[in-house]
Amino acid sequence: MDGCVKKTAHIATAFLCLIMLTGAGLPETGPKPEVKPGDKQVEQQADAPANVDVAPKPQPKPETKPDVAEPDAASPDVPKPDTKPGENTSDGDKPTPSSDTTIKDAAAPKREVQGPNLPDKQTLEAQHLTIEPESDADHSECVKELQSLGVVFTDLGRIDDGNGCGIDKPIKVTEALPGIKLKPDGVFRCPVALALARWMKGTVIPAAAIAAADQGRITTINQASSYICRLRNSAETGKISEHARGNAVDIASFSFEKGEDIAVKPRREDSTLIGAFQRTVSAAGCLYFTTVLDPESDAAHETHFHLDVLERKGGYRYCH
Repeated sequence: MDGCVKKTAHIATAFLCLIMLTGAGLPETGPKPEVKPGDKQVEQQADAPANVDVAPKPQPKPETKPDVAEPDAASPDVPKPDTKPGENTSDGDKPTPSSDTTIKDAAAPKREVQGPNLPDKQTLEAQHLTIEPESDADHSECVKELQSLGVVFTDLGRIDDGNGCGIDKPIKVTEALPGIKLKPDGVFRCPVALALARWMKGTVIPAAAIAAADQGRITTINQASSYICRLRNSAETGKISEHARGNAVDIASFSFEKGEDIAVKPRREDSTLIGAFQRTVSAAGCLYFTTVLDPESDAAHETHFHLDVLERKGGYRYCH
């Protein structure tokens, strides 16, 4: 009896197991793959249903900066991207060497110097320097006036020393007025000689007759420079001098029949008659010349008067 009960229990258990196995099935989704931290694509695939295509999310485009206009020649303070420190861009395209860079151009021809401290050809062209042509009629009229005043002079041929230096119709003056020599002889344009003669006759001689009455009459004008091819103040750079165009004369002193010469020197604080004489003739110089520089002007003119006939716009005159 007990044996039958045990056998029946085994059969029932086996039948129950068969029913359970028959009803068993596969899960609708498989196991999720292991996701590494930061792997968004795997995370999306893991979360999506099986057998469903998942479109990847669009990736953001890289950030782009707005275009910046490239600086041109009108913006000198902003260097171009390709410009290296120490380079200057003169034309906006090609860098030029900095000022501390020396470039030797063996192919460049050597310039023949026609006097001290002359500008090069490029500088002269930039200043538009040429020998100023003089009107035949104006020159003839000037010569007649010199003759009427008794100025002793001779005509010279055209001077062309190159480098912008020269005189179209030069003259050489030996006596500024009758009996008053110019030492050494002065070479310049006729208008300089005419202004010098008028200044001497109208101001210098009358003032000297009062200030140096005991010395007699003026016999000589001692000039320090007439025509010479050089730059202003004999500098190494800068503009060409009016002396190089025949427009100027420098007066260093006046000699008399007796007594000492009256030298041109700083006399602003000189309370004597000689001091008054120099200040008078300096101030009156601008009645005849367009430029007057005296010893009070600067260190370059401490020993002479610089007198020239440079024509300026509007009739402007420079007197110092």
